[in-house]
This record gives sequence, structure tokens and C-alpha cells, in this order.
Amino acid sequence: MKKIMAIVAAGLAAASVSHGALADGGAKFLGNITTSSQVRDDMGTYWNQITNENGCKWGSIHSVDNSGKSVFNFNGFDSCENGYKWSKAAPGRTFKFHALIWGSQTPDFICRGKNPNITVEKTRQYITDWFDAVAAKFPDLEYIDVVNEAIWDGGNYHSGYRSKAVGAEGISTDDDQCAGTYIIDALGGDDVVNGKHQYNFVQKAFEMARERWPKAKLIYNDYNTLSWQMNEGIEMVQTLLKNGAPIDFYGQQAHDCKGMSKSDFESKLTKIHDAVGIPLLISEYDIGEADDQKQKNDYANQIPFMWETPWIGGITIWGYINGATWSANTGIMESNGTKRPAMVWLEEYFKTNLDKGQNSTGTAVEPVPQEPFKGTPFAIPGKIEAEDFDKPGVGVGNDSYSVATTENKGDSDYRKETPVSIYSKASGNIIGYNNAGNWYEYTVDVAETGTYTMFAAVASAAGAAFSLSMDGEAITSTVEVPAASEGEENYDDYNKVSAKVNLTRGQHILRLTIEKDWMDIDYITFVAGENVQDPEPIDKDPSAIAQKVNLTSNVLEDYDVFDMQGAFMGRMSAYGMDQAVSTVKNSSMLKAKGVYFIRSKTTRQMHPVTIR
Repeated sequence: MKKIMAIVAAGLAAASVSHGALADGGAKFLGNITTSSQVRDDMGTYWNQITNENGCKWGSIHSVDNSGKSVFNFNGFDSCENGYKWSKAAPGRTFKFHALIWGSQTPDFICRGKNPNITVEKTRQYITDWFDAVAAKFPDLEYIDVVNEAIWDGGNYHSGYRSKAVGAEGISTDDDQCAGTYIIDALGGDDVVNGKHQYNFVQKAFEMARERWPKAKLIYNDYNTLSWQMNEGIEMVQTLLKNGAPIDFYGQQAHDCKGMSKSDFESKLTKIHDAVGIPLLISEYDIGEADDQKQKNDYANQIPFMWETPWIGGITIWGYINGATWSANTGIMESNGTKRPAMVWLEEYFKTNLDKGQNSTGTAVEPVPQEPFKGTPFAIPGKIEAEDFDKPGVGVGNDSYSVATTENKGDSDYRKETPVSIYSKASGNIIGYNNAGNWYEYTVDVAETGTYTMFAAVASAAGAAFSLSMDGEAITSTVEVPAASEGEENYDDYNKVSAKVNLTRGQHILRLTIEKDWMDIDYITFVAGENVQDPEPIDKDPSAIAQKVNLTSNVLEDYDVFDMQGAFMGRMSAYGMDQAVSTVKNSSMLKAKGVYFIRSKTTRQMHPVTIR
């Protein structure tokens, strides 16, 4: 270990190994960036965290050879490797990788305008190559800006994922000749549900990062979220978290804080934190101000809150040498070493207030597996209630469902805390509002290896489809769901569909995936054998129902009435189902036309009634 550290130190000829950083021994880091592509000699004198301004961006590292094969150079312009090595050269230093996915400063070969042969599939492969290369080079990253500037602002994304964007403070780093990329499409698209972007591509990038860095702190990073698109940024992070994205920090670039009052600054950050419920990072802080005193006043009004607030996990100042930063007058030292008043104030503050720093955030969450909703796996052979999908766990691969909606549209109180739309029907709870791509998982225990027949009770107004897989392997092809027989709005016309499946003994994860909009599902039953009888057939023949249900009775019984959506309409007493049906048809209790259902409280049998 000593020999390795000696080699690393030898490679840092220009870098200081001083241990006198302002925040050394504090609760969180106070960092800065490389300067004009270099790690300055005095970096360790002031800062204990480093972010390469440009050297770790995708376009700085990834190229392709003449055959289209990926090539990576981590020691090129603004060397990403040197920033990483500086952080390893002394204890207490931190390195933040910036950034895996960004719509700007991408490799030329993924730009549609520069490479007319680029495709979605090739882009997906190059993204995977990129993630794998970074993981191989830096397997122990602590902080990663996974996705940068992807908020939809109403007309475009914050950076040029599909077309040139304006950029922070109107300063765009987008390449006019790039003409957009297929990054979004390659990572799963960006569904819009009820007018709200779902940011599927951002979620996929975070899942890929968590697979490669299970203990790293993963960051979504964006700019001007304290002034311009605060609500859009909040909604984005809320949506991603609700859909299971493994985000540890919401990074606030904080380029928009010039002249912002102390109270305004604190209230805005507090609003964002309270809304998203995860810790924040001040990931790119600067004050672009030529007036020394005004810049110093902003630092004095804003830095203490960042340092002393426990849910802010760290501070990265974006440049300390004037004239060597991304935007004019943001530096806090001159190139000759003269310190601007903001830097003088910063040194004095940390001398007397280091111990005020608080940090209760940023601990990587250990993965927790999903588990059966009611504690024990569903037995096969046996029946699986659709609404009893597994309890989700923590970490990539431990989600137990995925739905496009962020809002539970169901009318049932069952599992109301989830975004899954569960409806109360006469037969019990069902999962509805299922569009293509939704999936649900169930822990099952198969009694014996062999052939089984699957039966599913499903309904669709216009026809839909689903499929089943087990432990990631398909066990059915696409199973078609027939259209309802009584019009486009009829989701109470349940049908039974079936398929032969081959299962292996033991405990497994069964996944139900919706392949075609829209369908409701009540339950799935597995019966041992092939060409076997359905244990719970749905009988739609009224004469057959009459044979099975005692329609007349000498005993006064209670009957419940439901509408087509399963909403309870009232209770009556009658001598048998015939009398209950007649009473409903001839009374004024149901004023709206349509199909209703009567259910016996005694036998639980049901009968449809049409009010014309």
C-alpha cells in the first residue's frame, strides 16, 4: 500500500500535498475545480475536494477508432486522472466525478449533425462502453454527477439532448453543429403522462450507475433551480424518486445567487429540500460580481447556511482564480495571488466557525431485497391476486413494480401509498389504468418442476396484451386480452385468458408486464398440467348463472348494489336474487342509466342489471 501511494504522489509533481485546507476536520467538504485544465500547486492549501471542470466530461475522454470501437483517454485535456490522483494523495480529500451524462460537451461521434450514421442502438452501446470504462478506471468513486441539466423547461431541456439549449445565465456550451443526440432514446425515452415528463432516460442512467458503484453518492445536477425552474426541478426529482431512481443528492449549481438576500437564499434552498426529501449539494457555487464588496457580501450571506445546515452535504466553489473560470468575475483570487475580499472573508469564517458545520446526510443506503406483500410467497399451483405485488426493497433490482403514472388514480384505499392505480370492484381489488410498460413482481414458490396452465382474469375496453417472465426469463409470449363486448368504456367485462408455462421448482420472482394499452387485471391462477380446467371460470351466460345461483329464496337476505366501477350504491333486502333484480329495475334508487351489479351478502354470487 505504501509503494502504491508513493507512485501516486510521484505523479503529482505540480500538486501540493498540504493539509491546511480551510474545511479540514470539518463536517463536510469545501472544494473547488481545476484551473485552466490544471491542478494548482495551492489546491490543497484551501480546498479538500476537487471537481474537474471539463476533464471528466464524456466528450473529453471518449473517442472511436476507424472501426467505430470505443477508445478512452482519462489523462488528456484537463486530465480527469490527475484530479482523481490529487484526491488520493492526502487523507481527507474528496473527488467528485463530473459528469456521466450531459446533453452538452458530448463526443462528436454521437452528434446527429456530425455523424449521420449514428443510431439509437449505437448510442446505447457507446453509453454502456462509457459507463463501463469509467467504472474500470475509477471503481471507488465517492460522488458522481450522474446526469447533468436535463430539466424540461417547457420548450427544451436545460442542455442540448435533442436540440441546442440556452444554457446557464444564457451561456450555452452546446455545439451548434451537433444538432442533438439520441441519448434520451437510447436510455429509454421520456414519457409524458398527464402532461408531466417522466424522465425515463435519467432514471435509467442512475440505475446503470448504481449497478457499477453500489456505494457511491449519486447526484442529479442542474443550474438556476433557485431562480428560474425551481418548481420544474422539484417535480422532476420527485417524479424520479417516486419511480425508484437511486438518487442520493440533488445538486444545486447555484450560479444564480448573485445579489440574492440571505433570507431568500435560505428559504429557497429549504423549500427545495423539504419538497424533494433528499439532501442537497452546492455543486457549482460562484458569484459573478466585479464589485469586490458586493461579491464578499453574497459570500457572507450564503456560505454560512450551506456550511451549518445538516441536509447540505458539501460545497464546491466553481473557480477561484479570476479570469480562469467559466464566467467573468466569478474568481475570488487574482492570478498573481491577491485575494479578493470574498476569499479573505472565507478564510476568516472557517478559522472561527469550522465546528459549526453539520452534516447528517450522504450515507449510501445499503440494498434491501423486495419481499412478499403478505410475508410469504404465493404458492404455485395457486392463485395470485394482482394487487398483492411485492413490497419494494431498496437499491437497483429491488423495485417490485414500475408504473408510468406518478399519481394513484384508483378508488380503493388498498395500498394507497403507492402510485399503482388499484380499483375496488364487486369481485375485490384489481389493478387498473395499465398502459404499456407497467410491470409488477410477485415472489412465488413453485411446488414442482413441470408444465402448468396459467389463467388470468383480465378486462380491456378495446383489447390489450401482457406477458409473464420469471427471474428475468420469459415464460409466455405476448398474451392477448380480448376487447369488451359492450362498448369502449366497459372495464367490467372480464375474460379469462390462458397459456401453457414451464416452471422450475423453488422460489422465484414472477413479473407481469403490460405489453399493450389499456387493461385491468384481477388475478392469475396457475394449475398443474396442460389442457386442464380453469378452477374459476367466468360464466357470462345468464341461463348458466341462473342454474348456479339460487335466484329464489324463502329467506330474507341482504344484497349489495355496485356500479360498473365497483362503487357501492346501497344495500337492500329481498327474498332471492329474482326479487332483488326486480326491485332494482323498478325502483328509483338508481337514476343513471347503465349496467349495475347485485351481490348476495350470503352467497357472494353476483348478477348484472341493466337500467335503461
